[in-house]
Amino acid sequence: MADFNQPLGGNEMPRFGGPATMMRLPTQPTAAGLDVAFIGVPLDIATSNRPGTRLGPRQIRDESRMLRPYNMATRAAPFDSLQVADIGDVPINTFHLPKSVDIITAFYDEVLSHGCVPLTLGGDHVITLPILRAIAKKHGPVGLIHIDAHADVNEHMFGEAIAHGTPFRRAQEEGLLAHGKVVQIGLRGTGYAAEDFDWCRQQGFRVVTAEECWYRSLAPLMAEVREQMGDTPVYVTFDIDGLDPSVAPGTGTVEMGGLTSAQGLEIVRGAAGLNIVGGDLVEVSPPYDPSGNTALMGATLLYEMLCALPGVKRRD
Repeated sequence: MADFNQPLGGNEMPRFGGPATMMRLPTQPTAAGLDVAFIGVPLDIATSNRPGTRLGPRQIRDESRMLRPYNMATRAAPFDSLQVADIGDVPINTFHLPKSVDIITAFYDEVLSHGCVPLTLGGDHVITLPILRAIAKKHGPVGLIHIDAHADVNEHMFGEAIAHGTPFRRAQEEGLLAHGKVVQIGLRGTGYAAEDFDWCRQQGFRVVTAEECWYRSLAPLMAEVREQMGDTPVYVTFDIDGLDPSVAPGTGTVEMGGLTSAQGLEIVRGAAGLNIVGGDLVEVSPPYDPSGNTALMGATLLYEMLCALPGVKRRD
């Protein structure tokens, strides 16, 4: 265990002190020597409603100070198993979205060259597209577990092909997603046409609406997802608006009737055992939740993604 970085404990430094990194982990400038890197992408210039997700990575890191190294529910011990650090933020160009998309892909190309698994603090949901471009270069088309209120498969937004509502249409068109290995969970709300989710189904995506999740444990669903994915490399992308705004109000495009926080945990914990090659938590917008609760949800879900990665030991 001494060979691995450890989060700074609350008995060594008060939780309101210490480094402002994810889980108060050590930081380093690159992914060299790491099994897993936490990375921030402070971008919100692709949003269509309320902005503020450029501030998401900073608040997620701040609220992550409450997280401890051992998962008491799953017995996962990620910091006994993997070398993990926070490598800071992608230096996006906040005045030019297309340039930012290319900057993100190049950054993740470098991270992946070290054999490192990226876990990303967003940032709006457009960031998943350039990350998937880098992931697919290394791993080929990947399975996708996508938790969201929205399908994010618009053809265009205001005539633009790249925006936070278009990434998964572009990813499908570019061949970044493995056929028959895409699951979207939590979709809901109003639409511009009754068929808005049908494009996803026509591509072979499995669409699990929020209404199908109401009053249920999602553990059986995730057992089916594990069987569906098999040993295919899998990417997990969690839009915080997949959760109901009663527990995660700090986001840009809220929709009522979402997943509970417990269901969010069931989904991410249920991905354990899959060949997860990366993940992200996006769309936390701190100005709309000064309490920090939304960011705490995000930080906790990122920790659970870490616990679900291949190679993480479980303590009996």
